[in-house]
Amino acid sequence: MATIACGGEKAPEDQGIKIGFYGALTGPTATFALSGRNGALLAVEQVNAAGGVLGKKLVLLSEDDRGEASEAANAVSKLITRDHVVALIGEQASSRTLAAAPIAQSYAVPMISPTSTNVEVTKKGEYIFRACFIDAYQGRAVADFARRDLKAKTAAILIDARSDYSVGLADAFRKSFEAQGGKIASELKYEEGDADFSAQLTAMRPGQPDVLFIPGYYTDAGLIARQAKSLGLKATLLGADGWDSPKLVEIGGDAMEGAYFANHYSVDDPAPAVRKFVDAYKARYGAEPDSIAASSYDAMRMLADAITRAGSTEGARVRNALATTKDFPGVTGTITMDADRNPVKAAVILKVEGGRYRFAGSVAPTS
Repeated sequence: MATIACGGEKAPEDQGIKIGFYGALTGPTATFALSGRNGALLAVEQVNAAGGVLGKKLVLLSEDDRGEASEAANAVSKLITRDHVVALIGEQASSRTLAAAPIAQSYAVPMISPTSTNVEVTKKGEYIFRACFIDAYQGRAVADFARRDLKAKTAAILIDARSDYSVGLADAFRKSFEAQGGKIASELKYEEGDADFSAQLTAMRPGQPDVLFIPGYYTDAGLIARQAKSLGLKATLLGADGWDSPKLVEIGGDAMEGAYFANHYSVDDPAPAVRKFVDAYKARYGAEPDSIAASSYDAMRMLADAITRAGSTEGARVRNALATTKDFPGVTGTITMDADRNPVKAAVILKVEGGRYRFAGSVAPTS
């Protein structure tokens, strides 16, 4: 089994190639980082079981940023200056990745975010990568699905005003939905942690939107869904990858039934690589892997592949190898890095049905 150190514990120098992982391991959205660390650790264990990288074992060192942007930056600083990691996996949320990325860039340490979709993330520097599609694509994918498959003519948007992730997704959805002839009936705001959304939902009700796009996290989406149902709002609920947590249905209950959200992969995908990953994850952790686990697994394997191709753990060489990644066989899709260090791959649309997330369609990058 791989060695893992958490909470600032320092690994001995002779343990192997040290990779840093940071995320909100505690706090309201902790399922993201916990799933992500599980996926990354599974990849580390499998790589090590196959002989490691450059004749050495991978070691995963973790830091908890508690869901705070300033702590994300501190976590990365600690992992680099104290623990001397050669690369980083994280963060899961765009706002925290944006805060931490400049630190990694300044030390020339390659960093891969598994699921930070805000377009600005990789603009922080040439050492910053991601394993997921960007908000501009994800927002468009949801709008495409709403117009093409749901035949929606009108939409309302409820935005977390303080979230870079939410604002970016809303902008992409709005532009695409309107470009395809749809109408935005209303656009209202809230802030993460709010508990009462009745004013916003009541304000949008007269417009009778066909769909309500909630580009936020599962913690808020579940509450919004409950309150929308209690107020008699008939709109079909739409979301993005921030909804992907078992807690979504726990919080939202049957109010989530029939909702759709964009995601990075489907746990029901019959592809052999996906089935092998899902089976291994379930055997290791006793639960099905969500998209953050899958994307983190891909990020770690992609990093191991880059170090192998670079023949070195030196930052510039690993960065160059990551930048030339082409047709990498990930469980979230075949990954090729574009010129901006963003992967080109399809998005899937999942439907909440019977308390599970079932495949409802996909949107290819070229559509």
